[in-house]
Amino acid sequence: ADDGLMPQTIEAINHTKAAGVPMIVAINKIDKEGADPTTVRTRLLEHEVIVEEMSGDVLDAEVSALKKIGLDELMEKIHVQAELLELKARPDRAAEGVVVEAKLDKGRGPVATILVNRGTLKRGDIFVVGSHTGKVRALIDDKGKPTKEAGPSVPVEVLGLSGVPLAGDQLTVVPDEGRAREVAAYRAEQEKLQRTTQAPTSLENMFSAAADHAVEFPLLVKADVQGSTQAIVQALNKISNDDIKVRILHSGVGAITESDVTLAAASNAPIIGFNVRPNAKARDIAKRDGVRLKYFDIIYALTDEIRAGMAGDLGPEKSDKVKGRGEVK
Repeated sequence: ADDGLMPQTIEAINHTKAAGVPMIVAINKIDKEGADPTTVRTRLLEHEVIVEEMSGDVLDAEVSALKKIGLDELMEKIHVQAELLELKARPDRAAEGVVVEAKLDKGRGPVATILVNRGTLKRGDIFVVGSHTGKVRALIDDKGKPTKEAGPSVPVEVLGLSGVPLAGDQLTVVPDEGRAREVAAYRAEQEKLQRTTQAPTSLENMFSAAADHAVEFPLLVKADVQGSTQAIVQALNKISNDDIKVRILHSGVGAITESDVTLAAASNAPIIGFNVRPNAKARDIAKRDGVRLKYFDIIYALTDEIRAGMAGDLGPEKSDKVKGRGEVK
């Protein structure tokens, strides 16, 4: 309510429209001085989002997360919308869900936040998620407490994965470990094939790619969670142009390690840490080898700085203006 429409809000509106799902607008921070919900509603008109107060059909609620104002009203509107859409799911079947977020936890290993969308996920279930397998070792609910099962529309943290899946990957419970391994191996093979087909297929292709005069701007990206890594890589690829292209040497989840620093040193590339820092050994190697470490916690600040860095790398445009010629006798 105090900031109005930020780039993230506009991005969320575009995602919602692309998904073809109804929208509920929560206007937050109404407890702050200078909060003006009416301005927000007016600004939403620019993006063809017409709330009920402006005689449209989009539900909106004025809330304050800090002071807990209007949260019941927001929940009520979500329930009304769900009833109108007749959103229902069967809880008495093998679970299926989607990865909302995933990370590599120091003490717990790979952890994924799953939103169950059909069936019930229980402790001990064997599942496949992306090209990884797992057996549910523990389920943690949204309050941080262990739970035995999670039904439709319930978000839970799942422990017991073989690796860190991607945000958006589907989780499917399978009958046994053999089947899980079979599905995961097939998916891993498909991923490998996709990577291979994107590589130059012949010497001619390779040389024509090399002849492309675009300057490469190499980078390493490490973030705290998989969703951030994916978003950063996509955002950086978007800011490439015909003259200079971002080349992501490596992207991953977790703290910046020695191998990251060694790779960056070999390629003279800076390392981007999004909500992560290097471990002690990596910091020492970075200092010794002169590797640049850049830390961010806002994706827009990151893209702005890299864009400026790319412009610097490209250098100013040079042009010669001849004012006259002389001959030395």
